[in-house]
Amino acid sequence: MAPHFPLALLLLLVICTGARGATFTLVNRCEYTVWPGVLSNAGSPKLSTTGFELAKGSSRSLQAPTGWSGRFWGRTGCEFDGSGKGSCRTGDCGSNQVECNGAGAAPPATLAEFTLGGAGGQDFYDVSLVDGYNLPMVVATSGGTGPCGATGCTVDLNLRCPAELRVEEAGGDGKGAACRSACEAFGKPEFCCSGAYANPNTCKPSSYANIFKSACPRAYSYAYDDATSTFTCANADYTITFCPNFASQKSSKDSPPKAPTGVLLSDEGWLASLATAAADSASSSCRAIPWAGLLLMAASSIITVAVTVFL
Repeated sequence: MAPHFPLALLLLLVICTGARGATFTLVNRCEYTVWPGVLSNAGSPKLSTTGFELAKGSSRSLQAPTGWSGRFWGRTGCEFDGSGKGSCRTGDCGSNQVECNGAGAAPPATLAEFTLGGAGGQDFYDVSLVDGYNLPMVVATSGGTGPCGATGCTVDLNLRCPAELRVEEAGGDGKGAACRSACEAFGKPEFCCSGAYANPNTCKPSSYANIFKSACPRAYSYAYDDATSTFTCANADYTITFCPNFASQKSSKDSPPKAPTGVLLSDEGWLASLATAAADSASSSCRAIPWAGLLLMAASSIITVAVTVFL
């Protein structure tokens, strides 16, 4: 009788081939609720959600396929009614819903931007303040190969935003809710890198961009800030953390008491993660497999079967 080919191994190879991509885990360490927004670029599939509520101390994971590109941001000061309709003070996407449904963030907003499986199979990612700033954010990698550096802005720029760029909290008490870019505030070509300034030779960082850059040296401060602000990694998963060091002082109507140091994953965070747990587990398992050994086993089994049949 011909030896039995290890069916489980074949099944594993079939399932895991092409199963690469990335898991994005969004963590809220702010002292208030954040409503992340998700926007896929043109030609990239929508992820399982385009916007959701992320309570203080909670997290949620989303799976993205290879080749996906898009951005994440945090909305703050949101008020939604029982039917899910409403808006946000910063980062609002204009959908009047918790889900952004293909709409991007209204500036000013801190953005985390990704392209998976780009040139040379590398992922490209950055944290951008080109459209302004609304809350601290850090992107960190896990399980990847290559430089895979962490990037972002841990400083609360709302506390040091120039008056002419400041978006004040509701009530006009002088506290900053967000910090606009010079482009949005003044609309001049030299600030927007447009018109005669639409190339890296003519568009240079302004004094306002330098304020952002000095506070957050790894984040994009203006359109042509690529050299120090674009990061690469391959086959990694990504954690996007809002308020990574509890630095932000923005208030919220439903702000609970101050949380202790560390990431606390609330029940809501774990329950939300269950929705994508199967996909995340499959992806992680596939990445951890010793592929060389498995392929050698598969080839050996196939050769054994072929020789047995021939004889």
